[in-house]
Amino acid sequence: MWHDAKALNATASGLFALTVLACIASGVWWVSQRPMFNLRTIRIETISSDEELKHVNHLTLRNNALGRIKGNFFTTNLDAVRQAFESVPWVRRATVRREWPDQLIVALEEHEALGTWGEDGRLLSTKGDVFTANLAEAEEDHALPEFEGPEGSEKEVLSRYGELRAWFAPLKLVPETLSLSSRYAWTVKLNNGMSVALGREQTSTTLKERVDRLIGIYPQLVEHLPNIETIDMRYQNGLALSAKGLKIPAEGAKPKSLVKKP
Repeated sequence: MWHDAKALNATASGLFALTVLACIASGVWWVSQRPMFNLRTIRIETISSDEELKHVNHLTLRNNALGRIKGNFFTTNLDAVRQAFESVPWVRRATVRREWPDQLIVALEEHEALGTWGEDGRLLSTKGDVFTANLAEAEEDHALPEFEGPEGSEKEVLSRYGELRAWFAPLKLVPETLSLSSRYAWTVKLNNGMSVALGREQTSTTLKERVDRLIGIYPQLVEHLPNIETIDMRYQNGLALSAKGLKIPAEGAKPKSLVKKP
């Protein structure tokens, strides 16, 4: 090898190239560590320009996210920064980008609470996300309906809630509580205090048909029983109700208070 001029030249060229690359890398590293590239500004924006942050404030961000940001303009991990901001209560989504020479731009999307979810104080957003935040803050915006369902059913419950609002609108009634049981049976409580058992969906139109049937006979019911507590719509040709001492019979039992359609 030592007598092979071509091999020696190639080896020398390779070593020279490696030396140059190492010098360049060292120079880049040295420049990147200069104080001028320390992060001096983290600007907070909203992902949607027509929205404002209602519940996320700078004090919350400083206490929960800013202290977790490490590095400078070049070395900070943008994915870690994103995760830090998304861990802040009320933050649904965050995007992060660099702005030369010493800024990070963080755009946030905030959860909009629709109601409560389950019995552990969590909230359901208008997009079907379950999240944890200060319940008192959410209640300041509007009254919170109550939702409950098996894990993974959040978006299904949200969709059904919107349908039930529309279906009960002719009676000027609004759902306040919507529950989906582990057997996937639906129960809705309305703003007049009445609870309606709608049962399971046998077909795609089962619930709508049961609500329509209730709407058709409801004026006659309240005329004679103004303080209805519960209505069971799981019967094919009628319903059972409870009011002023009346009780809904157990499922499968012959209902004594069954009101049949003429």
